[in-house]
Amino acid sequence: MFQRIQFLPRRILWLLVFTFLLTIPVSAQEIPDGFIRINQFIPDATYEVRYYTNHNFVGERVDGYTAPVVILTTQAATALKKVQADLKPFNLGLKIFDGYRPQQAVDHFVRWAKDINNTRTKTEFYPDVDKKDLFRDGYIAAQSGHSRGSTVDLTIIDLSTSTELDMGTPFDFFGPKSWPDNKSMPLTVRANRALLQTIMLSNGFNHLKEEWWHFTLMNEPYTDTYFNFPIH
Repeated sequence: MFQRIQFLPRRILWLLVFTFLLTIPVSAQEIPDGFIRINQFIPDATYEVRYYTNHNFVGERVDGYTAPVVILTTQAATALKKVQADLKPFNLGLKIFDGYRPQQAVDHFVRWAKDINNTRTKTEFYPDVDKKDLFRDGYIAAQSGHSRGSTVDLTIIDLSTSTELDMGTPFDFFGPKSWPDNKSMPLTVRANRALLQTIMLSNGFNHLKEEWWHFTLMNEPYTDTYFNFPIH
């Protein structure tokens, strides 16, 4: 059999190889060393990969998101698994929106932000912010810590009902209402945000002062590298 394949015309041989590669399931394809799909690593968490869907501030699937999975560095995934374990005795768990984000996705955000006439998602995601000010105010930038692989966007859910704890705003809401330490928010909201910050901090993550859902591993392994491999 091997000898027969060996003497096939090169063009046909490459066609056979290409056809075989197409039959490999997407989930089985490789990601770089040092990264892990946390849907498999933390299977009891809830996942809502917004950038794989149309339900996000761009209003369409974002470049680089070819599967509804979340990828993190092994170090960040291991720390996050401990967070999930710490929540479980209280009948609480994690709901994860995003992790590693390819540079091509960040570039998509930049193109969207420059198109100031496209405001179809404004009511839900940035009602109090003028789109032309998204760069000035730091909501959109040419690079994101997510592309280094150790940043995650998430919230806490009640496992009995699968409902999110009230954090005051939706995920990816642009504006001061999303600041974790905003003292104008109701007491319940502030308590829920404090719980999220405390449990993430205790497991090695720092929070972003403008987004209650955004956390980065303190000892992230790739501090200066912005990756661009697709999510698959």
